[in-house]
Amino acid sequence: MRKYLWIFAFSVVALGACGKKEGVPATAAAPAAPAAPASAAVAVNSEEKVLNIYNWPDYIAKDMVANFEKETGIKVNYQTFENNEALHAKLVAGNTGYDIVVPGAVFAKPQIDGGLLAKIDKSKISRYSNLDSAIMEKLGTIDPGNAYLVPWAWSFTTVGINKAKVAKALGAAPNPLPLPDNAWELVFNPVYTAKLKSCGIAYLDSPTEVIPPAMHYLGKNAYSNDPADHRAAGEMLGKVRPHIRMFSSTMIDDLAGGKACVALGWAGDINIARGRAIENKNGNEVEALLPKTGGLIFFDTLAIPKDAKHPNNAYAFIDYFLRPEVSASLTNELGYATANKASLSSVKPEIAQDMAVFPDAVNLQKMVSPASFSNEARESMSNVFTHFKKGN
Repeated sequence: MRKYLWIFAFSVVALGACGKKEGVPATAAAPAAPAAPASAAVAVNSEEKVLNIYNWPDYIAKDMVANFEKETGIKVNYQTFENNEALHAKLVAGNTGYDIVVPGAVFAKPQIDGGLLAKIDKSKISRYSNLDSAIMEKLGTIDPGNAYLVPWAWSFTTVGINKAKVAKALGAAPNPLPLPDNAWELVFNPVYTAKLKSCGIAYLDSPTEVIPPAMHYLGKNAYSNDPADHRAAGEMLGKVRPHIRMFSSTMIDDLAGGKACVALGWAGDINIARGRAIENKNGNEVEALLPKTGGLIFFDTLAIPKDAKHPNNAYAFIDYFLRPEVSASLTNELGYATANKASLSSVKPEIAQDMAVFPDAVNLQKMVSPASFSNEARESMSNVFTHFKKGN
């Protein structure tokens, strides 16, 4: 039942995005794989058969690029970045050479307002109607009329744990502790972090990914533009700073391999870590928690830069991605939820029933709806985060 309940839940929970991951771009080889599905009906006109994609690490199904290349003859050059700030800086500088980028929806707002993205020609996307109207309506609060953005995937910022290591660390003498009712305590309450530092606490390495949940934990607006709220979050974070082992926005292997037992991260990446630990048979049982006070929803999107040299090839890829089985492959392999309503029947039942992928209506109702930050607020949070990382 939950497989379809999440669609209704979106009608009452506003979606946007801080963005999946938050660095320096890294080049990644396009994922290789066999056999392609049926032909893609797209017009590439006289464009060079090249497509340059700039996406987050670990954020594409392994066969997707290779199958698209085989079917269309379009060569995909695939690069990755670790945070929205890195992508935004590239777009502002111009002449990126990219044809598709994957911004978080909230970061996409200033990119739209700044004229950095091209309007989407929906007539070139034959499967556009596969997108869920409830999600598109909520995305419209960031992108009026859905003029610039096509949803790629969505998830939420939360806390991930290595169940055995956390239980052992919290149960250690003196003063053993139970797992808290509110998962945020594990990363923001020094009573808990002091015990968990022994097995490794990891934080995302981005101000816009850490300061908002910290403000939420304090009972403030997670998307406050008030510098006083940012400073309050910084003061709270300062109390747990000695207990944080690492800052990383590519912590999947750290969590899967046991280097970190607690992570402030994205549910989708925590789900990937869980699967990787199972594949490696290393005995680490990883779980994405659902905080009592709610996680922070984010929504990542496909966009075409204004100066893209191969826009028709970009449309070809977007249309290919919107095939039900292709969108479902991202959800099935990575544990990030799809906005493609036509793909739900192709999502594996165990994933469709997993609340760390598709939260039920009760948990969705608790989650924090995103909003845009002002440029001044981003600068304020960046300053607070820098001082926090330095420990001063």
